[in-house]
Amino acid sequence: MSPRCVCQTLAYLTLSLALAVLNCHLATAEAATCSGIVPMVYRNDKISITDFGGVGDGKTMNTKAFGEAIYRIKHLRRRGGTLLYIPPGVYLRQSFNLTSHMTLYLASGAVIKATQNTADWPLIDPLPSYGRGRERPGGRYMSFIQGEGLRDVIITGENGTIDGQGGVWWDMWRRRTLQFTRPNLLEFKDSRRIIISNVIFKNSPFWNIHPVYCSKVVIRHVTILAPPSSPNTDGIDPDSSSHVCIEDSYISTGDDLVAVKSGWDEYGIKYNRPSTDITIRRLVGSSPFAGIAVGSETSGGVYNVLAEHITLNTMGVGIHLKTNIGRGGIIKNITISNVYMANVHKGIKIAADVGDHPDENYNPNALPVLKHVRIHNVRGKKVQQAGLIHGLKNSPFTDICLSDINLRGSTRRRNAPWQCSYVSGGAILVRPSPCADLIRSGSGSCPIH
Repeated sequence: MSPRCVCQTLAYLTLSLALAVLNCHLATAEAATCSGIVPMVYRNDKISITDFGGVGDGKTMNTKAFGEAIYRIKHLRRRGGTLLYIPPGVYLRQSFNLTSHMTLYLASGAVIKATQNTADWPLIDPLPSYGRGRERPGGRYMSFIQGEGLRDVIITGENGTIDGQGGVWWDMWRRRTLQFTRPNLLEFKDSRRIIISNVIFKNSPFWNIHPVYCSKVVIRHVTILAPPSSPNTDGIDPDSSSHVCIEDSYISTGDDLVAVKSGWDEYGIKYNRPSTDITIRRLVGSSPFAGIAVGSETSGGVYNVLAEHITLNTMGVGIHLKTNIGRGGIIKNITISNVYMANVHKGIKIAADVGDHPDENYNPNALPVLKHVRIHNVRGKKVQQAGLIHGLKNSPFTDICLSDINLRGSTRRRNAPWQCSYVSGGAILVRPSPCADLIRSGSGSCPIH
């Protein structure tokens, strides 16, 4: 068997095992779903990309065909919207915009593939809550699939693939030849009532799925894949968005699997739009960075996050809440439960010294606030360090409550002890024993599950 076949076989086995674990979650976890947030809409009007000259040979550029199809949906305005069907084949094209009241439906074997010619990617303005591109000053490259100011959009199908062909962008990042911030694979901005389901996202140039300034977003039954070495390929990043539900998905990337964000330093403070009511459940994944993350860009605040029934394997950090001096913003009401992790460098990390700054104009007196965090029912094996919690002297982390947590080291060596500073809260049934800063509080001030 050739080395390429061996790698493909190993990748298939890894994904098959992950999906088996996910199916176990579906069978044993609570029956809660995202379905009530955004109801699925069935379109009576259906068109195919082949009706507009689309060719799925992997060579023909289909930019014109997609443009004409989406123009037809936007201007004909069929009652109930229109479904754009992508049949099996590989459809090469440049980045493109969606429109409201449409379904992008990828059949089994359908691949929408991004061009690798970086000159074909248009530049767009930076997000106002970031003030500049996330990687480089100035603008940013438009996402491969973009939606702005939209309503009622569905991306779904039979596990077809959206492939960003990000290798050329990763190489530019490594060589430090990027002029502007890399494009995301999929971004919705200022949009609402969005459903993303039953699609494979692969090899994003930068972040994979980025709903920003959005509300009522459902992401479920998706697979997100990128090599562990791919830089900053976050899986799903809800950003200054509300009522976002992520569930029943597998993510394996080069950065955080899910990271809740809300703007960057003085720009995020000024824009002042938090991320609220975020639900993450029944997620399986692996990454050299974090599994479930909040931050580090949290300047607009992050409230009411629930993450439950999470399985993580081969991770840098299992659970990571992160912010920094100059961020400002309040992180509160974070609940994470029923987590299993294996082969992890740090099990739980909550820190206020993480992440860089957009420029030198940030206010060092804009201190973040982090409080009301509940982490319970967490199991882990081969965890090198159980936990690290470091608040700020002038802004300690408060009401951090840990319960029913057992994070074991490997059979060869015990894991490193907890490290804590400027934190208060409570802990019960936590192994290895947490630091002295976390003592069991009275039930009124720190309720323990």
